[in-house]
Amino acid sequence: MERSIKLGNEKVSKLLLEFSIPAIVGMLVNSLYIVVDRMFIGRVVGAMAISGVSLTFPIAIMVMAFGMLVGIGAAARISIKLGQNNKQGAEHILGNALVLLIIVSIIVTVLGLILVDPMLIAFGASNNTISYAREFITIILWGSIFQIIGFGLNNVIRSEGNPKKAMTTMLIGGITNIILDFVFIYIFHFGIKGAAFATVTAQCINMIWVLYYFLKGNSMLKIKKENLILKWETVISIFSIGMSPFAMQLAASVVNIVLNRSLGIYGGDLAIGAMGIINGIVTVTLMPIFGINQGSQPVIGFNYGAELYPRVKKALKLAIIAATVISTAGALCAHIFPNILVGFFNKSDANLTNITVNGIKIYMLLFPVIGFQVVSSNFFQAIAKAKISMFLALSRQVIVLIPMLFLLPRIFGLNGVWMAAPVSDGVASILTGIFLMVQIKKLNSKDKMDSSGDNISLGEI
Repeated sequence: MERSIKLGNEKVSKLLLEFSIPAIVGMLVNSLYIVVDRMFIGRVVGAMAISGVSLTFPIAIMVMAFGMLVGIGAAARISIKLGQNNKQGAEHILGNALVLLIIVSIIVTVLGLILVDPMLIAFGASNNTISYAREFITIILWGSIFQIIGFGLNNVIRSEGNPKKAMTTMLIGGITNIILDFVFIYIFHFGIKGAAFATVTAQCINMIWVLYYFLKGNSMLKIKKENLILKWETVISIFSIGMSPFAMQLAASVVNIVLNRSLGIYGGDLAIGAMGIINGIVTVTLMPIFGINQGSQPVIGFNYGAELYPRVKKALKLAIIAATVISTAGALCAHIFPNILVGFFNKSDANLTNITVNGIKIYMLLFPVIGFQVVSSNFFQAIAKAKISMFLALSRQVIVLIPMLFLLPRIFGLNGVWMAAPVSDGVASILTGIFLMVQIKKLNSKDKMDSSGDNISLGEI
């Protein structure tokens, strides 16, 4: 239990650095699954190929959603159990999580393969792009079990207090993917299939590594046979927290579907390809913020479970500051160096470059507020207030964004599609601020016996 005990005693800023830096590095490397694939595909295969891969993004998001449903839900519950000094309960959750990950993997693979063509057509695939999309996503779906189990259990590694091991997991997968992308696409000329094979192979290696850690490695928690029998109350407890990131991912998938269809109507296949490039750039910016979320989750969850509320508030404050700095830096880069960023994904198509440069400047206009909104939403998840977390996630992804995607393009054309994102970001951040203010007041009330210097207001955050 030594790893988890320090979560309640070590200096909060030191803990956040210790947990977040490995998570940030790992998430950045993990983002290479998306970014490097698109770089190789865009520069080697061509503009229509990157448009085809972009059309598969909603399916890839759905696959990841199921890993989050179980993995993040289990990780949050395990952090709280460890905060309550209940190792046996934490191991029971781990065992049930593994079984759930296997079950959802099988469901995702079967349904995905059956529905792949209808989904791609519904997502806006044209005669020019559907063959590329089908080639890529079919291979990804066959290997989805590797991604779901590997990603899901890696969250648990972090929650038991071993962020460096979790980072190593993602480093192994990310580096393997880069190497195999080069080998399969440049040397063997497998084209878009090569990118998919590289991704699936890397994810398989990740899964083997994570399973070995919990079965034979030096993990604090172990996968035990007696914990592999599902208990309804455990399943519900995992899903109740995991439902928020799950819903957020599904919402992101729905948004991508609506977005791709709008782009197809107002800008054609090249606009869809432009969105694929923008998504790659945005992903690199968001991954460090998600890394901060992953690093702060066990710190916040443990201390909330242990009723150490000043430490909870301190962790939240530092996480928001760090995430806001990152989101602001990303927005500045997109506005100052857009051509350089787009050039990594597109070698020679001037029309694609022009559409993408214009789009990214509008799309990331209010990106600086993303750090605050994402971290604050994750905070509610970490303290087991899943409904609030889900609402705040959906406020940005669905409640505002989808209506804007229908309304603004009718007025501003293709620019209206890009404008929907900053409008949604702004409204969601205001809503998040209101909910966070209420929660901070509740924490201060619970902590009223402590010194007044421990209390913080939303303004201080």
